This record gives sequence, C-alpha cells and structure tokens, in this order.
Amino acid sequence: MTESQKVPVVEEAKRRKYAYKAVIASTVGYAMDGFDLLILGFILNAVALGLGLTTSEAGSLVTWTLIGAVIGGLVFGVLSDYYGRVKVLTWSIVLFASFTGMCALAQGYWDLLIYRTIAGIGLGGEFGIGMALAAEACRPNERARMSSYVGIGWQAGVLAAALLTPLLLPVIGWRGMFAIGVIPALASFVIRHYIGEPEIFVKKSKEKRKGNPFKALVSDRETIKASIGISILTSVQNFGYYGIMIWMPSYLSQQFNYSLTKSAMWTAVTVVGMAFGIWLFGQLADRYGRRPIFLIYQVGAALMVLAYSQLTDPFSLLIGGAVMGMFVNGMMGGYGALISEVYPTEARATAQNVLFNIGRGIGGLGPLVVGLIVSLYSFQTAIALLASLYVLDILATLFLIPEKAGKPLE
Repeated sequence: MTESQKVPVVEEAKRRKYAYKAVIASTVGYAMDGFDLLILGFILNAVALGLGLTTSEAGSLVTWTLIGAVIGGLVFGVLSDYYGRVKVLTWSIVLFASFTGMCALAQGYWDLLIYRTIAGIGLGGEFGIGMALAAEACRPNERARMSSYVGIGWQAGVLAAALLTPLLLPVIGWRGMFAIGVIPALASFVIRHYIGEPEIFVKKSKEKRKGNPFKALVSDRETIKASIGISILTSVQNFGYYGIMIWMPSYLSQQFNYSLTKSAMWTAVTVVGMAFGIWLFGQLADRYGRRPIFLIYQVGAALMVLAYSQLTDPFSLLIGGAVMGMFVNGMMGGYGALISEVYPTEARATAQNVLFNIGRGIGGLGPLVVGLIVSLYSFQTAIALLASLYVLDILATLFLIPEKAGKPLE
C-alpha cells in the first residue's frame, strides 16, 4: 500500500474512533437521565411517605422535572450551538447530577420541588446535545443506527433503575437513592477530557452565523411544517411513555398485588422490549428511510396499547408489556437522525432539544392525565384512551414529516 493510499485509511480509522467515542459519551449521558427519572417513579411512594406528601404533590415532582427539562432544552441547546457540543454537555450533566444529589437533603415538598425542577433543567440539555454529537460524528448511511444507540442509553438507565431500586431502597432509603445521582458528575469530566468537538461543528463555527438558532426552526414553509410535525411526534410518544411507565408499577401493585420486585421485573422486561424496538428502528430507518418506519411503529403502538388495556393474566401482562414497549418507545430510534437531517449545524442542537423537550413537556402531563382518568374510571380506560393519540401521530407523519435519509448534513 502506497503512502497516498494509507492516508485515507488512517483518516477513516480516526473518524470511526471519534464516532464511537462520541456515541458512547452521548449514550452514557442519556443513560444517567433515564436512571434518575425512573428511580423517582419507583421511590415516589417512599418519598411521599417520608415527607408527608399528597398524591398530587408526589405526581407533580415528575411533572416539574419534565417542565425543567423543557427549560433546559431551550437553554442548553442554544448554548451548544454557540459554544460546542462536548463543553455544554458537560455543563448539563454537572447541573443535573448536583441537584439530583441535593434532593437527598430535602426537608419538605417545596425545597424538593425546586431541586427536582433544576435537576430537570440539566436533564433537558442532554438528549439534544447527545443526538447532535452522535449524528455529526457519523456517516449518512449509519446516522439512524448511531442515533438509536443514544436512545438505547436511556433504556439502559431505566433498566438499571428497575433492577437496583428493589435491592438498594430497603438498605439506603430514598435519600440514599437520590445521593447516587451525584455519580454522573464524575462521568462528565471523563467525557470532557476524552471527546473533542465534531469536525463539522468546528468548521461551521468559523463561518459567520446566519441568525439565532431559533429562527432556523421556522425559516420557511417546509421547515415550519417539519417543526410542527416533529413536535407532534415527540409529544405523543412522550405522553404515552410517561403516562404508562410512571404509573404502571403502582397499578401492578394495587391491581394484581405485585411486590416491588415483581413490578420492577415487569418494568425490566418492558424496557428490554423498548430497547430492542429502538435498536430495530435504527437498523430499518437506515435501510428503508425514516417515514415508512415511523408509520409502521405508530400503527403498532396504537394496536398494542389498545390490546394491552384488555390483558389481565400476569404472564400476558409481562410479554404484552415488552411488545407494547417495542412500538411505543421504539420511535426514539428515529428522532436523532430525523431532526439532524432537517436543520443546519448552527441550529441542530437547538432543534433537537426544543422539539424533543416540547414533547417531553407535554408528555409530562401524561402522569397527571392518566392519574385523573384512573381516579374517575380505571387504569384500563386510561391506557385505552392513549391508543387514540397515535392516530394523530400517523397523520403528522403522512402530511408534515420530510424524508431526508442519507443526505449529507448542512
């Protein structure tokens, strides 16, 4: 092999090495988010008992965490587009970890609510920055797959929460569980040390900016349509996800006398189904395009959520939960690539964070709405009504979402 032939090979090896490091860093950051938020779902009853919280106060802790995530998405997305993916990802992780740890010191509802909201602000920054970082580090034909791995990170964190909470909660209590949330701060320093900024961001950052990143979300008619469509997709997916996952452990406990361990096992199996769905989405979307796979998953989600609401047998609930999870949350495997391809580099992290966290903010109403319907009717009714939301998802995909699979990033 001649020297001129060796250069491209070496450059490709460097590119792939950086891509893997970028995806791992993004995945780890998002895994920490999933771990923290689902721990809250599992220890909610213990927190409420320890601090004397009402049911509505306990539920609002989740809602305000997600509202904080919307704020964080707006703030950290813009900062990332101005100052760099890796640098701002580090800031968001430190903020999130610090105030999660502060929750361990809470003395009542109001200070805990403040800590959770600020932790949510840090949490909100990580999705969009991680997805932008992963997309910019990869080749066009592997963009959906690499972005899907970041989405799987959330499920890995959720799975860890489901498996560890029953073991640790009786030993260290709910305050100790919150204290564990400080650990991601250590990971942030490792990420900052070993990962540089993606080449496309460095190149674009040297050019004159065309305007503030928010304008890129509404720059023309087609982009406005895409922004509305993506907001609908993320809102429906998050509403269904949080509505089901936050209340399901309590439902299984009350309706079927599941112990914390059994509820955790159900959650673990469902999360494995979700992770598989995200992985499969990335594989299929790189091969067949984004829109067809979104439509398949949306139809599957509507049918499976409706079917799941009718199940009563414990084994059926376990297996049905995994299949439902595959469709309901598998769409996470497509957002990173889809959003990255629609918006330019100078606004990519802003678009990722704004559009996903709009969905997460609306999704934060899921636990409240599901809880209200459960109190008036039943959990089965609440779950069945969630199925109708996916019809809106299908219409948004058909009429608002563009197909840009495999195209170079702007």
